[in-house]
Amino acid sequence: MLGQHWLYDEAALDAVLDAADIRAGDTVLEVGPGLGTLTERILLRDAKVIAVEKDQLLADRLEKNTQITVVNDDILKYDLNHISTDYKVAANIPYYLTSALIRKLLESKNQPKSIGILIQKEVAERLVAEPGQMSVLSFSAQYYAKVSLGQIVPAEMFDPPPKVDSQVVSLKPYEKPAFEADVKILFSLVKAGFAEKRKKLLNSLAGSLGLDKEYVKHLLIDAKINQNARAQELSINSWESLYKTYIATL
Repeated sequence: MLGQHWLYDEAALDAVLDAADIRAGDTVLEVGPGLGTLTERILLRDAKVIAVEKDQLLADRLEKNTQITVVNDDILKYDLNHISTDYKVAANIPYYLTSALIRKLLESKNQPKSIGILIQKEVAERLVAEPGQMSVLSFSAQYYAKVSLGQIVPAEMFDPPPKVDSQVVSLKPYEKPAFEADVKILFSLVKAGFAEKRKKLLNSLAGSLGLDKEYVKHLLIDAKINQNARAQELSINSWESLYKTYIATL
């Protein structure tokens, strides 16, 4: 069943719902409901559930519950515009799905009001990373949302136990991103910066974007960024400065 690990602990499941601020009357998109343990906790809060489950057998099983709407689909292919606005997301997701799902939810035009997810602890820590440990993932999350860590869920609480511990994460999307930008250009710049982590930002940007090093050097100077800096050292504000300096030259 797609390598899932089932969680039955009610306190841990409730921690996911608390992270998403699930309340009576909410519409909740549940990703990968599996056996429905989290689904049951959502229903106890008198919320409406739209469950997107990729596994046909699990989806068929869930459809027997007339209290929920089951969609047998891959969440990465599912059109979020099918959901009314003001929905929330709750999920215990498989680790391979984490980065792609967070990007999909946060970059959607029909963005959720709040997200509560249970993910690999190491990935959770990457989401809240500060300058010095930043990545494309942490930049993406922090550009679109306020990210905070919640309860740690030890591996032994799952059946079967995964190899690592998990952690609850809360993401509260901003009304507007951290700064205004052409997202396509912004993320091409960010991804280029992180393309070769061991290299200085100057070399990584020049190599990945095919730019002249002197040009990139002046971009960094104008953006007030150290020429010896690496991408992981930049804050959201530094990326904003670099983006605005770069866009002004195009």
